[in-house]
Amino acid sequence: MSGTPNFEVKIMRKTLGLILLAVAAAIFLPALAQAQGGAKQGPVVNRDPDMEKESLHNLEAARLYFKLRKAYVASLQRCEEIMAGNPEFSKIDEVLYIAGKSTLYLSESKGKQSPSLYRRGGGAGAQAVTVTPEEFRNEARDYLSQLVNNYPESKFRDEALDDLKTLGGVKPKPQP
Repeated sequence: MSGTPNFEVKIMRKTLGLILLAVAAAIFLPALAQAQGGAKQGPVVNRDPDMEKESLHNLEAARLYFKLRKAYVASLQRCEEIMAGNPEFSKIDEVLYIAGKSTLYLSESKGKQSPSLYRRGGGAGAQAVTVTPEEFRNEARDYLSQLVNNYPESKFRDEALDDLKTLGGVKPKPQP
């Protein structure tokens, strides 16, 4: 029976080895999993699912107005609603692109809606004012510059850069 303790020692060593292996895996595998892929990850943003859903609905409406109806005032208004209510929206780069293109087209009086339909102000009894073509061009430059500066990986970046050439180039990113 002198062989039995030897057998138990071998089983104990194997068990201890498996335990150590499991502990090492629990420590190192999450770090390896995060490092895989090589994708740059931005900061983790907690998004409200209801706000995302509402913003997505507004974006779909803005796309419809922009692409199919050529209703640039309505498209811009939907984009402004998203930017004001949910600036951390997961598709904010597309919102900025549509807002920028809509204001650019309004500055050129393109589309099926008159630029005079877009009014600013008018709250608390004040008179709403129309926006001039030059103001529309400045806003287009602001929106498209924000897209280029803040979302360099966006699929809309190259088109925004092309439009910015006619608007005086990219505005520098504001310093914090």
